[in-house]
Amino acid sequence: MKYTTLPNSDIEVSKICLGTMTFGEQNTEAEGHAQMDFALEKGINFFDTAEMYSVPGRKETYGSTEKIIGTWFKKTGNRDKVILASKIAGPNPGLSYIRENMDFSPASIALSIEKSLSRLQTDYIDLYQLHWPERKTNFFGQRGFKVQNDAWEDNIHNVLETLDTFINAGKIKNIGLSNETPWGIMRFLEESKYHNLPKIKTVQNPYSLLNRLFENGSAEISIKENVGLLAYSPLA
Repeated sequence: MKYTTLPNSDIEVSKICLGTMTFGEQNTEAEGHAQMDFALEKGINFFDTAEMYSVPGRKETYGSTEKIIGTWFKKTGNRDKVILASKIAGPNPGLSYIRENMDFSPASIALSIEKSLSRLQTDYIDLYQLHWPERKTNFFGQRGFKVQNDAWEDNIHNVLETLDTFINAGKIKNIGLSNETPWGIMRFLEESKYHNLPKIKTVQNPYSLLNRLFENGSAEISIKENVGLLAYSPLA
């Protein structure tokens, strides 16, 4: 296994990250445990999950993936062997069962982190990510996307301040983005640079031979600003 470090940190992670979103839907708890055992045996020390998993997102299975990871931690005692990433879900009318307010307000972030920690049976998350933006934008690379009316007001400074409190409390160690656009990545970097707030370490976006959108704008930011790409769906 080859390893690298999360940018601007001394955290060593395997080049391959285990995506766990099938745990609780396509995979049973026992199968999820077996996959994590196998991954660790092969040198994979980086696991990624999210509060909305498993997928497709359903009220009946919401949080099931984190719960399965949590029971594996409890059974094996392997928490210290894993770099764990999770995510808070942004606004989505189909996921209103997760929280009353699907935003990145201080109250929503606090609730999301505490519930994830409880399900995961851990005291901290190594990399905490915003699953997709609050604002209405083309964050999934839709063709023919039309600009929509959006009541969103730029709250990125406040989001970073809130995340900083949880970093200081030791409940999250690092922060990142997911399904973010070049403009969004730069706004977060701008706020952290000029206001001494935590810097995003990574962005988790799709990247494969069939989806090379990251190369148009985001890759330059990644290189110039030292923000790591966590490429999801690399086999498309």
